[in-house]
Amino acid sequence: QVQLVESGGGSVQSGGSLRLSCVASGTTFARYGIGWFRQAPGKEREFVAAVDWNGDSTYYEDSVKGRFFISRDNAKNTVWLQMNSMKPEDTAVYYCAADRYFSQNYYRSDMYEFWGQGTQVTVSS
Repeated sequence: QVQLVESGGGSVQSGGSLRLSCVASGTTFARYGIGWFRQAPGKEREFVAAVDWNGDSTYYEDSVKGRFFISRDNAKNTVWLQMNSMKPEDTAVYYCAADRYFSQNYYRSDMYEFWGQGTQVTVSS
């Protein structure tokens, strides 16, 4: 069982930055690939970024490439999502998720077994 807790959300103006954290407990964190997803009101949950078990490979949704950066420190059981040059369309609840069998299907939310409770991010214009 994996428990995930997100933090770092808040309100920021367009062009600003936020860093989200996802802290894991209850398991060997290094065995899991981690993904960040987001869900805006009235929309489906969408993939944002993912990182493999040791941090060597990272993946991004096209609209966040070059603005968002995912990283992890297995010694701290933590994954971060650094969000720069933020836009109003980045407004959503952001979730981190863990996948024991991380693969090229990293963008599919149904591949992840464990989820955090989410953190709200609001970007004003």
